[in-house]
Amino acid sequence: MTYLQKKKTSAKADQFNESVIREMTRVALQHQAVNLAQGFPDFACPAELKQAAYEAIAQDVNQYAITWGDRLFRQAIAEKVQWYLGIAVDPERELTVTCGSTEAMAATMLALVDPGDEVIVFEPYYENYGPDAILAGAIPRYVTLHPPHWTFDETELRQAFNDRTKAIIINTPHNPTGKVFSREELELIAALCQQWDVLAFTDEIYEHILYDGTEHVALATFPDMRDRTVTINGLSKTYSVTGWRVGYILAPFELTQAIRKVHDFLTVGAAAPLQRAGVAAMQLPPTYYQELAKTYQTKRNFITQLLDEVEVPYFQPQGAYYVLADISRFGYANDVEFTYHLIKEIGVAVVPGSSFFSQPELGRSLIRFCFSKTPETLQAARERLVTLNH
Repeated sequence: MTYLQKKKTSAKADQFNESVIREMTRVALQHQAVNLAQGFPDFACPAELKQAAYEAIAQDVNQYAITWGDRLFRQAIAEKVQWYLGIAVDPERELTVTCGSTEAMAATMLALVDPGDEVIVFEPYYENYGPDAILAGAIPRYVTLHPPHWTFDETELRQAFNDRTKAIIINTPHNPTGKVFSREELELIAALCQQWDVLAFTDEIYEHILYDGTEHVALATFPDMRDRTVTINGLSKTYSVTGWRVGYILAPFELTQAIRKVHDFLTVGAAAPLQRAGVAAMQLPPTYYQELAKTYQTKRNFITQLLDEVEVPYFQPQGAYYVLADISRFGYANDVEFTYHLIKEIGVAVVPGSSFFSQPELGRSLIRFCFSKTPETLQAARERLVTLNH
């Protein structure tokens, strides 16, 4: 007897692979390599956050929060956004708490983008954006960021906008390049969004990790952009709690209504006690962010000096906690081959650059180092990497 056989997986799932970044962590563990791949700090979060989490659990904040976020946490976010970005946010109507900024971007795409819509993505890009667009049925339209300063060509960007464009994704400070979009660049993006009636989805998760006096500018602060910008952020990077999975979305009420519906059915809500602990994060003083930037500048200087020492060219980051390096001189066929050599033979894990491009060959000469690590971890990496030229 012959039975009907149907395809078991969806066409959407077939269009993308598992995260290369997370895979590198698994490979690093397998080979006891120093993990400079995945973007998580290997040091403690602020003591205030730990204490606040303990207290929240002890006070039985253990059941569902309001679907779109614990009220006290949303109020604290609104207050912090007001003083840092100068944006007045109504925590009852314009703020949604999510399971990390990863869910925030996915919920935003699913809520606001229709199948067949085009979404502009700057390339190289954080690897989640492509699958997010596919899951929403959207068509990514890539615009190149050109080295060494990772600037876009104005003509290329203008040509990317058309009647089918629904949104543009801006990640600043940028992963993986460390670029921070300038006010002038954002002004052009804002003008094009208004001209073509396009939404802007901004991923600002690294907003406080800035170097050499570089300024973070939020697109939502530009004239006439508040009502068309969805600002995505979270606790993960600034407060060293990537495993808490607490993110948030700022958006005008009309967009927030749609986002909240999708968020509700995706995850119901983020962990209640960790949201409550997030109040303590939002109430940390400005000096916390100043010290954070200084700490990361020291780490950046360590990794770039190390790359100078082993004669690996790199692109100086203005923000975030990654550095892209050029491995052309080593003569490997591609970035993946070199990455596995680095993990297995040298004992240091990185991310192959091809994972940040729509066409892998565009990143075949690049690798990404993450330096959000303790001095001990960075020193251990140094002791292994200095053998590269031996």
